[in-house]
Amino acid sequence: METKKRIFLLVFCLGTLAMFAQNDLYQAAIFKKGTDSLQYRILYPKDFSASKQYPVVLFLHGAGERGSDNEKQLVHGSNLFLEEENRANFPAIILFPQCSQEDYWSRVAVDRTKEPLEISFEYSKGPTKALELTMALMDSLVNESYVKKDQVYMMGLSMGGMATFEMLYRKPDMFAAAIAICGGGDLEAAEVYANKVPLWIFHGAKDNVVNPKLSLDITAQIMEFGGAPNLTLFGDANHNSWDPAFAEPNLLPWLFSLKRSE
Repeated sequence: METKKRIFLLVFCLGTLAMFAQNDLYQAAIFKKGTDSLQYRILYPKDFSASKQYPVVLFLHGAGERGSDNEKQLVHGSNLFLEEENRANFPAIILFPQCSQEDYWSRVAVDRTKEPLEISFEYSKGPTKALELTMALMDSLVNESYVKKDQVYMMGLSMGGMATFEMLYRKPDMFAAAIAICGGGDLEAAEVYANKVPLWIFHGAKDNVVNPKLSLDITAQIMEFGGAPNLTLFGDANHNSWDPAFAEPNLLPWLFSLKRSE
């Protein structure tokens, strides 16, 4: 039994070291705007050359990955872009900013005494500092000559899923497509991007953190405004609906097949 435990611990440690080694491919960086700063990780394609052009994917993490270590934001989603097949088939610049612990990606009011959380969207108050810095970072990156401006994409989960909808409202002309996982958004604001940005919305039907009704409602509203989003509801998934979403074989092929019309 002791031998089995030692073997398990060895395998676990080796796996953990391999994960950290892979995450090292995401270079640590800091974006500064005035006295404010935003930490982020960036993954460049293999054999990156500034003389070529590449798509960009912005990925916004959930509330549990907030902090100042510039590492926790890689917990969910980063491995998807490190898979050899994906790196070969979809060479792109991948951006993982980290929201500070005291801030939030989306302008929302959250009542955490309720289950699921009671969430109301307050876009009229303007973007949070974290989202404002992220928008400025994206403006800076998209202006680089090596970025395909018609292939800028966005993904987000939970808190980041909510910010995906808000970012589309605030930057409807930037993104070619977006993926929102277990999030939600201001219903009336959807009119701004409903006809402009293709969306794939995911949620777990058993989510007891973020009510799946938020995704159902915004999907219906986007359709009301003339959009045609994809919606996938996982019957057996709770809040971690990102796991089956990342396992969806058509996820990245769908995303990278779309280009923004000039």
